[in-house]
Amino acid sequence: MDAARRRCLLCLGGALGALGGARGAVAGAAPGALRLALAWDEAASAGGAQAPRRCIGVWRLGGQGFEVASRLEVPTRAHGIASLALDGDGGQLVAVARRPGLWMRRWSADGRVLHEAWAEPGRQFNGHVWHDAAQGVLFSTEQRHEDGAGVLALRDPLSLALRDEWPTGGTDPHALLAVGDTLFVANGGVATRPESGRARDTTLAVDSSLVAFDRRSGRRWGQWRLPDPQLSLRHLAWHAGSGVLGIALQAEHADPAARAAAPLLALLDARGLRALPLPPAPAGSAQWAGYAGDIAASRDGFRLGATRAGAVLAWSAVAGWQPPVALPQACAQARSGDGAEEVDGGAEAWSLGADAAVAAREETSRHVAVPPGCQPDNHAIWLPPA
Repeated sequence: MDAARRRCLLCLGGALGALGGARGAVAGAAPGALRLALAWDEAASAGGAQAPRRCIGVWRLGGQGFEVASRLEVPTRAHGIASLALDGDGGQLVAVARRPGLWMRRWSADGRVLHEAWAEPGRQFNGHVWHDAAQGVLFSTEQRHEDGAGVLALRDPLSLALRDEWPTGGTDPHALLAVGDTLFVANGGVATRPESGRARDTTLAVDSSLVAFDRRSGRRWGQWRLPDPQLSLRHLAWHAGSGVLGIALQAEHADPAARAAAPLLALLDARGLRALPLPPAPAGSAQWAGYAGDIAASRDGFRLGATRAGAVLAWSAVAGWQPPVALPQACAQARSGDGAEEVDGGAEAWSLGADAAVAAREETSRHVAVPPGCQPDNHAIWLPPA
């Protein structure tokens, strides 16, 4: 092992050990009900002939399932949501547009627009933000158009104005997650051209990596890649109990068979970064389809939304892969807004799909409806009951 890699792993071990628009009306759910903040698409008419409305807001769990508690329409599809832990106000949130994104909005859980900002010329938002309350900084994964370089932007959490930026050492940066004083960023590594939206530039190879920053100084002290360069590292979750970072993967293989059988979960610990082989796919399915839309920590491991396979996958550090739970278009894995493990020790953690949500318990699961005509996006976060 060379000296640089040894230093990286020692730093990692220390870091891992350190953390043991229209406003909608409020639905008639009981006070104290479970609430989720998220983005979703909503059918514009009963017939569904018009383009869907793009929305952000809050869903609350009522007697018949989830209901829309507040709603704001947004210019284009939203993606990541983050809470702002501001003195005296626990109800402020930030939503950012799906990559390539041009807008970012600060808003309130009761459905008020507080501030909106647009990307500076020549750059784009890449779908995820995180609020560092201690430093008063909003971190945002972004990309420059001129060279495709990824940057970790430091923005004012109220005005959303750009203060500074740190190079991510790659392209297509996506999710970010803080663990103690370390801020991890997933460079998805999928090259695109600004004029083509999300269409991949097949003339350039995928170059995905996971990078680690000291979130106070901006020093980038670690970078890891998987042996298979066609695996794009996308979303992150931290399991405090075992000191492991979980990474949801999305396959970019040109061969359909290789893509369908590709791993969906990678782990980072003091031994380095590795992808886990998947269990056999359910009978009648087209394997796992090479796409994990979201990830969250569970009591003893991680949960994944295997979106294109229509299932929620759970991996235990003790028992390995668990039987999948069927859920069409399974994606968002609702977790607390600060990236910690689930509320109530993971006893009831929600996964959202196309027309239902499922709460996975230790031995059983229960399905409830999502609001009629609403298609949740990739991510959701817990909000304190109200």
